[in-house]
Amino acid sequence: MSNILLLYFALPIAIIILSIIFETLINCPIKIAGIVFSILLIFTFAVADETFLIFTILYTILAFIVAWITKQWTNNQNGCGCSNNIATISDISSCGCTNNTNNNSNSNNCGCRRRVF
Repeated sequence: MSNILLLYFALPIAIIILSIIFETLINCPIKIAGIVFSILLIFTFAVADETFLIFTILYTILAFIVAWITKQWTNNQNGCGCSNNIATISDISSCGCTNNTNNNSNSNNCGCRRRVF
């Protein structure tokens, strides 16, 4: 009975909390999912049996989804609503923030960052 509570309640809650914390530190959902997968894969073959491999895959997907949602939520907390990859001066001025430097700056006062890939 305790294994059922561990598999369906304790581990998912722990993975959700740790994914949120690690996403704020690392800022990459794929890395978070990779870390969770590698830790759970080691746990699967060291302590548990092969049936835990299904839970490992499900918990990895859960970690990725939670990290992605956290990333989207923290990116939208700046209040500007910059949804495109490159913030322009018109985006910055539309949210009531001023940019004290030229157009090629990587940051401004309202948190919209220019992202050039």
